[in-house]
Amino acid sequence: MHDTGAVPIRTSRETGKPGTPGKAGRKEWTGLAVLILPVLLVSLDMQVLSYALPFISAELAPSGSQLLWIVDIYPFVLAGLLLTMGSLGDRIGRRRLLTLGAVVFGLASVTASLATDPVLLIATRALLGLGGATLMPSTLSLIRTMFTDDGQRRAAIAVWTGAFAAGAVLGPLLGGVLLEHFWWGSVFLVNLPVMALLLLLAPALLPESRATGPGRFDLLSAALSLAAVLPAVYGIQKTAEDGLHPVPAAAFAAGLAVGWYFLRRQRRLDEPMLDVRLFRDRAFSASVATSVLAIFSLVGSGLFTTQYLQMVLGYGPLRAGLWALPAAGAALASSALAPLLARAVRPVAVVAGGLVVAAGGYGVLTRLDADSGVAVIVTGTVVMAAGITLVMTTTSDLVIATAPADRAGSVSGLSQTATEFGGAFGIAVLGSIGTAAYRHDMARHLPDGLPPGAATTARDTLGGAVDTAGRLPADTGADLLAAARDAFAHGLRIASWTTVGLLLAMAVVSGFLLRHTVRSGGGGAPGEGAADGRAGQAEEPAAAEAGGPGGRAGDGR
Repeated sequence: MHDTGAVPIRTSRETGKPGTPGKAGRKEWTGLAVLILPVLLVSLDMQVLSYALPFISAELAPSGSQLLWIVDIYPFVLAGLLLTMGSLGDRIGRRRLLTLGAVVFGLASVTASLATDPVLLIATRALLGLGGATLMPSTLSLIRTMFTDDGQRRAAIAVWTGAFAAGAVLGPLLGGVLLEHFWWGSVFLVNLPVMALLLLLAPALLPESRATGPGRFDLLSAALSLAAVLPAVYGIQKTAEDGLHPVPAAAFAAGLAVGWYFLRRQRRLDEPMLDVRLFRDRAFSASVATSVLAIFSLVGSGLFTTQYLQMVLGYGPLRAGLWALPAAGAALASSALAPLLARAVRPVAVVAGGLVVAAGGYGVLTRLDADSGVAVIVTGTVVMAAGITLVMTTTSDLVIATAPADRAGSVSGLSQTATEFGGAFGIAVLGSIGTAAYRHDMARHLPDGLPPGAATTARDTLGGAVDTAGRLPADTGADLLAAARDAFAHGLRIASWTTVGLLLAMAVVSGFLLRHTVRSGGGGAPGEGAADGRAGQAEEPAAAEAGGPGGRAGDGR
């Protein structure tokens, strides 16, 4: 079926209501359940590996550099390819790209679980990043195609956001459960049944969609986007791990330079990979910027809370993961609440209000010390997760709804790339603040009589202090642990105050930029209108025979 310019009317079998135009039916909602499977999995995979590292180190004996690459290669490749894969999906079909990504992700998972040396594990983690880069933008752009009604699209994106947030929080719990009962490769094999289910159900439940006349795929733009993102993310993460040094700083600067040339090239192309004119729309640009800060604070929080539960309170991985469940519940509840609020108030109120709520959660964390116990940290993370999920649900909808249907894949890739940068900056900035405070305090309060090597290790990180304390006489070790835990809690408080200030400032900025953005009516996108009015462009429902929604995804603006 080809686009005739009319909005198709779905049958009662598809919608449950004869003659209801633009409404998603049972099939689309079942398809949404399929779409959240890879979202949950990619989000889980970002967190679960950290708990397996001691076991991987014991069995594969990687060098220090190899261990870092085992951790870092996945987010590097993922961030570097998101925009390219989103644009590719616009051209070859988003469902096709999703299924190809599932095959790559599944095969890489099997290979990673059976890796016998560090080099093979690094290579398979890179393939997992490639698979993840195809999965994430495909899911969000397919939601744009399947749910053309504003209220239904907001609800679908709320489910998508809730799955992503829940995966990030539940990753430590899953890792703890698997490693308590199985070998380290189980953290990869858990991907297989999910990918198999996706491959089985996607052809029947998900529509194929692609842009109409998207132009040729620009290989140079793809190479430039990769060359911009990879060194920039590398520079940020290495600065967070090792402090400011010439190589990471040069890598970050090189990434910025290539990124500038990439954007300049996009402005000159007739069919760019990224239409930079979209940033003229305040709703679009403010939503992307707010998403970056939201993920900045979410990932930064995880950096501290996991260490606090395990190394300050002394909880094991499974127990620490269980205490993450309240925050996951708050994220799910908040994602369900967001579309209900969007019906009652303007987007600016939800976004600014969510940022203020998240700032309140971090405000609770500013009261944390080494003797606070679990109640304070759980309360703070629950409130923070609820606020951040409100923000992410609303801004994700604004981004994908404001963008033209023809650009759904590339815009989804851009949105996900922005969140990857937000996470990397959260680790780098908040991690550096916490580390600086920790080292400052430890330099002043180290117990007397420590061996020089032990003192250096204990001053460096909380983990080093915990390990060193276990090898010292009981009284000295106890004094060292007390000093290290106090220093870590102090660093957490300073980082929390920093985040409170950033979130409140962003609440003011987003309130200004989104003040004219209104709830849309019949079927158009929210906001002041996408740049140059392109949000109503037609999109080819490339596989109507699959029963998916078709017609003009943006009609009714």
